[in-house]
Amino acid sequence: MNIIETTIPDVKILAPKVFGDNRGFFLETFRDDWFKENVADVAFVQDNHSKSSHGILRGMHYQLKQAQGKLVRVISGEVYDVAVDMRKNSPSFGQSFGTLLSAENKRQMWVPAGFAHGFYVTSESAEFVYKCTNYYAPEFEQSLLWNDPTLAINWPIPANEKPLLSAKDEVGKLFKDAEYYL
Repeated sequence: MNIIETTIPDVKILAPKVFGDNRGFFLETFRDDWFKENVADVAFVQDNHSKSSHGILRGMHYQLKQAQGKLVRVISGEVYDVAVDMRKNSPSFGQSFGTLLSAENKRQMWVPAGFAHGFYVTSESAEFVYKCTNYYAPEFEQSLLWNDPTLAINWPIPANEKPLLSAKDEVGKLFKDAEYYL
């Protein structure tokens, strides 16, 4: 596994070594000892899998209590994946990082606890899988407005399209009004 640094030091892209031939391919997606030594000393407690159609935007979500670190990847299709630093005392507070994750590039992104996270489906559909360092707790979940002008996330949404959002994401908070991690 190769680590690709991002504009936010705590967010990492993991590019696997892929071994392929005419029969297909093999790759290692997670190894606990390597991850703890090279990325973050965390334990994962929950795995999730979602499927979404083109144009769906999920996010930007975070939990104030039971904060979740997430190791995310796409196993079918492609998404534009984004993390926003919500840690008030962090040097990268309020900064975002986004990248394309796809079944083709097989990359993963590490989003530490203390970040809001979301993705936009750029392909016809996408299956998104992720490991979490804490359990999902909807009572603590927050949602940032995906198109917050302060964050100015450069989503790859065609000019003539609007993303499909859930009801809670439609009314996400502006970054300036959001609750942060201290």
